[in-house]
Amino acid sequence: MMLRRLVFAGAVLALVGCARTVPIEQGGGEFVGQGSLAQRAAEIRRAGAGLGWIMQDQGPGLMRGTLNLRTHQAVVDIPYDTRRFSIRYASSSNLEYNGGTIHRNYNSWIRNLQNAILVQSGANPGRS
Repeated sequence: MMLRRLVFAGAVLALVGCARTVPIEQGGGEFVGQGSLAQRAAEIRRAGAGLGWIMQDQGPGLMRGTLNLRTHQAVVDIPYDTRRFSIRYASSSNLEYNGGTIHRNYNSWIRNLQNAILVQSGANPGRS
């Protein structure tokens, strides 16, 4: 009986570990240091480009990022001001999006983009 429970528990853990979809995460943070809106836009563009994202200005304080990997596409909106930014899901293709869950790789891509933006905002020593 005990062995049967252990086998069942192991099978459940294996299935959970292999889950292809996870709850969708939003990203964002506070920029490092001072910067104008134009500087913040440049930092977001550089961060995205360095990771393979196509970044497009949507107007003051809003950037759209698109990441194409093989047959997958993730699109995010990045509203920002001079102090902070957010990364919000906009759309996707072939990422099993289902209203609140998405392919598990998506959240890693968002965290990488968030971290790259934070690095860019602190990597511009010419600012006053």
